[in-house]
Amino acid sequence: MVCDDNSRLLHGYVDGELDLVRSLEIEEHLKACPDCAQQLWSQQTLRKAFRSSNLYQRAPSGLAVRIRASISQEVAREAGAALQPKPISMLTAKPKVWNWLAVAAAILVVALLTWRALPSLKGRGNSDLVAQELVASHIRSLQPGHLFDVQSTDQHTVKPWFDGRLDFSPSVRDLTEEGFPLVGGRLDYIDHRAVAALVYQRRQHLINVFIWPADKQTDNNLQSESSQGYNMVFWERNTMYLCAVSDLSTGELQQFAQLMER
Repeated sequence: MVCDDNSRLLHGYVDGELDLVRSLEIEEHLKACPDCAQQLWSQQTLRKAFRSSNLYQRAPSGLAVRIRASISQEVAREAGAALQPKPISMLTAKPKVWNWLAVAAAILVVALLTWRALPSLKGRGNSDLVAQELVASHIRSLQPGHLFDVQSTDQHTVKPWFDGRLDFSPSVRDLTEEGFPLVGGRLDYIDHRAVAALVYQRRQHLINVFIWPADKQTDNNLQSESSQGYNMVFWERNTMYLCAVSDLSTGELQQFAQLMER
């Protein structure tokens, strides 16, 4: 695809509106085009700034209570009115006003609950969608020519390679003596943002460690899950989310994560 076409599609890519094939094409293009990668980074930075600002208008804490009370009063009033004789013309009247109030209240409650739930989906990967993206990126990296952008066993070569390519600096460790040698790194894209992917090896097994910034400083214990036959270990360190993905056993992958945290 022409670069101008990719540039126009970046907004759709950031918003998750593209199909899988087009998204993969965009990701491949971003690896080779610094201008589009910079444009993507700018869009993601602006989006993050809006999310972290005080632009949201929160509903008053007592609004839901007042709406329910208003509905209850209207229901009681209508129930009392129903006991009074009504003209025949009223028997064919349209649905009562309180029905519409109930619908409006239900919509408001659903909207508030959805809005409150959204921040929890922006975290390190409890979302099934993010977990699927991580596994898909791991599988894609196993294809010929997709594993490295920089191939080296030297952490002092891999870490500086990310300078200027990411808006954060990932921590890189060499665990050769522990049986998990570093073999390289690359840029990847998870949840519509650029992330660091460090590549380690355990015998014939490859391990991808995805690293990206957290919204706030945090420090959580290791958590494991599996998807499509691959094991994942998530953890949080300082201001970073980390996820190791491999076909290693869960026990060995947790051992690796613990070594990363020493």
